[in-house]
Amino acid sequence: MTFSKLTSLLLCGGALAFASPVFADTELKVYISSQHQPDVWRKALDQYEAKTPGVKVAIETGGNTSEAQAQYLNTVMSAKDSSLDVLILDVIRPAQFAAAGWTSDFSGKDLSGYLPAYVEANTVDGKVVALPAFADAQFLYYRKDLLDKYGLQPPKTWDELKAAAKKITEGEGRPDLQGLSFQGKAIEGAVCTFLLPYWSQGKALVENGKLTFDHDAAVKALSLWKSFADEGVAKKNIAEVATDDTRKEFQAGNVVFAVNWSYAWAKSQGEDSAVSGKVGVARLPSVEGGEQSTCLGGWEWGVSAYSEHQDEAKKLVEYLSSQEVSKFMAINGALLPTYADLYKDAEIAKAAPWFADALQVVETAKPRPVTPRYNEVSEVIRTTVNAVLAGVVTPEDGATQIEARLKRILR
Repeated sequence: MTFSKLTSLLLCGGALAFASPVFADTELKVYISSQHQPDVWRKALDQYEAKTPGVKVAIETGGNTSEAQAQYLNTVMSAKDSSLDVLILDVIRPAQFAAAGWTSDFSGKDLSGYLPAYVEANTVDGKVVALPAFADAQFLYYRKDLLDKYGLQPPKTWDELKAAAKKITEGEGRPDLQGLSFQGKAIEGAVCTFLLPYWSQGKALVENGKLTFDHDAAVKALSLWKSFADEGVAKKNIAEVATDDTRKEFQAGNVVFAVNWSYAWAKSQGEDSAVSGKVGVARLPSVEGGEQSTCLGGWEWGVSAYSEHQDEAKKLVEYLSSQEVSKFMAINGALLPTYADLYKDAEIAKAAPWFADALQVVETAKPRPVTPRYNEVSEVIRTTVNAVLAGVVTPEDGATQIEARLKRILR
């Protein structure tokens, strides 16, 4: 072989070697709120990595409230940051993120297998903009052992709850035992706090984008919550209580009744829980003569429009939103399924018996006002609820303020 041929062969081989594909892993980053058991989601992601060679998934956690999560994601998305590929979003967010151009759509995705409320939440202008992660609704948690001790049934009305709470706390004689814990801090949970008794009176807040505010019903709703604090059923500083504060206090054995989301169930049954095996869950009470109402929750998976791995991210979201993972998270994380038939699954029923009664609650839960200006609506309601509970304004003035401010927003 001549030198020139050898040189050509080496150069050709070098070029071929240089041009050969480098089989590096695709690295995806998933944002999951810290309150939603990222350790259990990690196990689901490990299973995905095992069956998807060439893909590695990292988790970024943050935020214990919907507002904290939204604030962080707003900053990331506004900067067109490509560091996050997949986002978990509160059920109230997909439409907002899609309108801002922050998420990719799942054109052609069939959502017929999911619970209807989540099909609606994730479909904007005919486009599927996110896929369900897990269902949720607010429930009434109660100390089953204490109700049994005093011969009481789970309350159907708020007045019954107040009477039961007073009977138990007086009987127990513990200054640290609260009758009721709920969200009074100026967070998203306080919007639901306001809406529970408001809806219970048969009133709607927004219909077809138009304000349908009932002043008297609003006064009654705000007065109800203030009465719990004034009468010592709830703690005096209830205006400082956020969602996870309620969960921690109930889990520590310091609360008889608590208004919270489904995630609190798994925590209440953990090894470090003072109430494990002593907890019951029921529908939230109604006002006297009203209908029992609850607030729809849930979380959705979105793909960042700025992700550099669109196809891989969408495939991951389809996996995370699958019936397989919904069942896994129900059994291992007590997260409510987004598929109706899973509520009858024998393995899920064994792991979380209370799911048998949860489907009716989720299916009848009401969504918060549907409007592109929901952030402003939320801010008005939660800050006013907080001010009323803090004693800064009266329920009457609070209702007047909410109405006036919402009229300016929803013209």
